[in-house]
Amino acid sequence: MTAIDYFFVTLSPFSYLAGTRLEEVAERTGATITYKPLDIMALFARTGGTAPKDRHPSRMEYRAQELLRMAKHLDMPLNLKPAHWPTNAAPSSYAIIAAQSAGGGDLGKLTHSILRACWAEEKDIADDGVIKDCLERAGFDPNLADSGLLAGAETYSSNLEEAVAKGVFGAPFYITDDGQRFWGQDRLTFLEAHLAGNA
Repeated sequence: MTAIDYFFVTLSPFSYLAGTRLEEVAERTGATITYKPLDIMALFARTGGTAPKDRHPSRMEYRAQELLRMAKHLDMPLNLKPAHWPTNAAPSSYAIIAAQSAGGGDLGKLTHSILRACWAEEKDIADDGVIKDCLERAGFDPNLADSGLLAGAETYSSNLEEAVAKGVFGAPFYITDDGQRFWGQDRLTFLEAHLAGNA
């Protein structure tokens, strides 16, 4: 069985636009997914990236056009300027880490629910109530939002170190256990082809 390390950011519009397609790919190919939320600003600093606020206007204008094109193509609602962006991504990331450790629910649904809350529902994903609601709707104990904070912080930090060591520089980023790397939600078809032995 193939394993996929999924490096993502709960504030990333491109991670949001991945929807649940990674989970669908995994189901079709028999792959497993390990969810690895990380701090994208720290990743940018370590790998030569630039924070959105520091990018040239032409890059940001193109980013806006591309996001709207992708959202339309995927038939997904998207607010280019969410009411609560940027916000602190750590609490939602810790909740995903705790849920993965606890088991018993749908991690893909939880992850997408948090991303959708930010990019389509105008909710603050740093808010405890929002996180608990996402946990509950995905079949997890909502109290996971209040537990394992130290372990969550340690894993969040180690995810960053692992990402840097494995050549991750953006999000979403997918790495197979044979070392193939795929950057971006628009590379999921290539990931599936690789897992199916067709690429």
